Amino acid sequence: MRRRDPVWGTAAVAAQANADTFHYTVCAPQTATLNQSKTLWLGLEDYVLDHARQYGQRLSVFSGCIFTAGDPVYRGVAIPRRFFKIAAWQQDAVLAATGYVLDQTPSLGPILERPARTETATPPLGPYRTFQVPIGDIAAATELSMNQLVAADRYALARAARLEAQRWTELASYADIVV
Repeated sequence: MRRRDPVWGTAAVAAQANADTFHYTVCAPQTATLNQSKTLWLGLEDYVLDHARQYGQRLSVFSGCIFTAGDPVYRGVAIPRRFFKIAAWQQDAVLAATGYVLDQTPSLGPILERPARTETATPPLGPYRTFQVPIGDIAAATELSMNQLVAADRYALARAARLEAQRWTELASYADIVV
């Protein structure tokens, strides 16, 4: 979790939130290109934060892994294929939220197939996919209770009239994001 996501509120609350971003329980193995790309995870984080800043909103961002039995193990550590991010804010005095899933499956092959390296060069960029998804799908995949966030899901409300076949929207540009 990026430090600037949760660092807001009173000085004491912001200081505690800042400290809470540096626990190993909030760490997960992501490839460097996934984590730092302006068009992937970092780009999505920036977009959500910029949107909040533009409209004077404070938001909470929840991120985590979506573990499955098929996730690969590398050097004794399970590497999740998918990650989620949920942004929650208050809009017109009502809770609002949107959820996203990023899939790094196609990029893991080259990392898993080569022996452990001693150099620190960045692995080659592979194809990643980012989706805006119903928060209910994230709750089901993670088995976490997110009832209030599911009820506040702006994407689920906006897409209620769409066909079920398009439950997840693959994001090709920021214009594809429903806020």
